[in-house]
Amino acid sequence: MKKSRLYILATMARIAVFNQKGGVGKTTTALNLAAAMARREQRLLLVDLDPQAHLSAVHGQALGDVSDSIFAFYQGGRPLVELEVGWEGIGRLIPAHAELIKVDSVFGKGPTILNRLNQGLNELGTDQDERSVVIDCCPFLGVLSLNAVFAADRLLVPISSDFLALRGALQVERTLQALEPVLKRRVERRYLLTRFDRRRNMCFEIQKRLTDQFGEEVCETVISENVAIAEAPACNRDIFRHAASSRGAQDYSALADELASKGFL
Repeated sequence: MKKSRLYILATMARIAVFNQKGGVGKTTTALNLAAAMARREQRLLLVDLDPQAHLSAVHGQALGDVSDSIFAFYQGGRPLVELEVGWEGIGRLIPAHAELIKVDSVFGKGPTILNRLNQGLNELGTDQDERSVVIDCCPFLGVLSLNAVFAADRLLVPISSDFLALRGALQVERTLQALEPVLKRRVERRYLLTRFDRRRNMCFEIQKRLTDQFGEEVCETVISENVAIAEAPACNRDIFRHAASSRGAQDYSALADELASKGFL
């Protein structure tokens, strides 16, 4: 029996990698989690919603004219499917452009623009709808980040292992709670510690505080401080293609296993 469109939309995972603080590993996590999911034969669409376009830069060939970026979707209504580019070993990518920085000032913050990405993903064809979507968010709360939150059914919040980032996690939680009356739902989320150094007692203290605050919403897996993770983007590769036996690859593989086992993926 042919699957109905409603069934497909209900079973497709849309994961926004979100934090209002920069430098916590959002792009790294979006890229390497997507790569780990693809290794499990999940079909993937990556969406770069950051005007810095770091994820698109890692692709190596995605950065181009603004008319071929997701800005064309917002400005001219170009369908998302026309903006996709292939990404070997992962799936497909909708690239960003620096012009995205104009979205807040040009389009305002009304309900139509806040639901724009959600609508665009819903309008993809049936085959495309069967893919999981991973959205790399920008590091500030504005129209683009809210588009990701409104479109996602799950949020993954990377937090670097320092006390300032812990404070940032509390701010993220307050933001999400404030959005729930508008969304009319609670978005499922997981908090992920990144840049974790097992030689430093501070990292374990932060892990304890985070778990005390958010309980089972904190991932058991942590992403270790790892040279290979930092090197991979410069080589236009995810961690598995760059250093498959590294601690970084092991950590992101373990993260995908954990999230899958708990139904998050």
